[in-house]
Amino acid sequence: MSESIRTMHTPNVKKNSLRQKILRPVGLGGVYLFLFIMAAIVLFPFYWMVISSLKSLAEYRLSPPTFFPKTILLSNYAEAFTTASLGRLFMNTMYVGLVSTLLSLAITIFTAFAFARLEFKGKELLFAALLATMMIPGELFTITNYSTVISFGWLNSYTVLIVPFLVSIFYIYLLRQNFLQIPNELYLAAKVDGTSDFKYLWKVMVPLSLPTLISITILKMMGAWNSYIWPRLVANDEAHRMITNGLRNAFTDTTGDVNYPVQMAAVALVSAPLFLVFVFLRKYIMSGVSRSGIKG
Repeated sequence: MSESIRTMHTPNVKKNSLRQKILRPVGLGGVYLFLFIMAAIVLFPFYWMVISSLKSLAEYRLSPPTFFPKTILLSNYAEAFTTASLGRLFMNTMYVGLVSTLLSLAITIFTAFAFARLEFKGKELLFAALLATMMIPGELFTITNYSTVISFGWLNSYTVLIVPFLVSIFYIYLLRQNFLQIPNELYLAAKVDGTSDFKYLWKVMVPLSLPTLISITILKMMGAWNSYIWPRLVANDEAHRMITNGLRNAFTDTTGDVNYPVQMAAVALVSAPLFLVFVFLRKYIMSGVSRSGIKG
């Protein structure tokens, strides 16, 4: 009886095995085809930016457009650097990015430590209130922040570009979740040994949370680098202009005509640092976010 059942099931097993051998490569090929199409859609604007930055203005205006420059003009990059004063814009943006990132890191670390390890009345209620502010649109903060900085007389200064956005509830939440993964027994043992809270934070919690701190640093720097609306609103003078604002009208002549190839060259120069950061440091961003999402 068992032999007959085994004989009946053998063709079915062979058929299922053959079906799997056929469907698996087809499914895998479909996945790679989908990924290739999505990658092409995402990368095409970058490709168009690069080839446009290497064209002459006459070739840029050809219809239909060329998908590769007939004559490669690397001089567009030198012209873009001098026309837009990119050196000054880079320095302004780098200064604001570094100072705001360092101060924001210090505030985030101390606040996350307080909510993760210290005990005080109303801690959970206060943290819930902070999280609730994340549901408020950023545009509403822009209005109130603008009224505040005007009353302080901070317009057209580095202070107005740095101070209003030093506190990030999202970064505090991210780091707090990472701190909660560290066993509380380590903190209690350190307190028994007479270790201060600051020493424990610096010697134990910060090194163990380094991937998340690196992620926060990268995201904060990228946010400062890409900031557009706030700098244009409060510090659009020549001395404090950020790099995103400096490219807005730098390549428009008196007649309103725009030299698009040179402008594309400037955009490529500005985008290069962010591209390199993503290529070489993306694993830190991914690991930091993933570690903070799981409470051990």
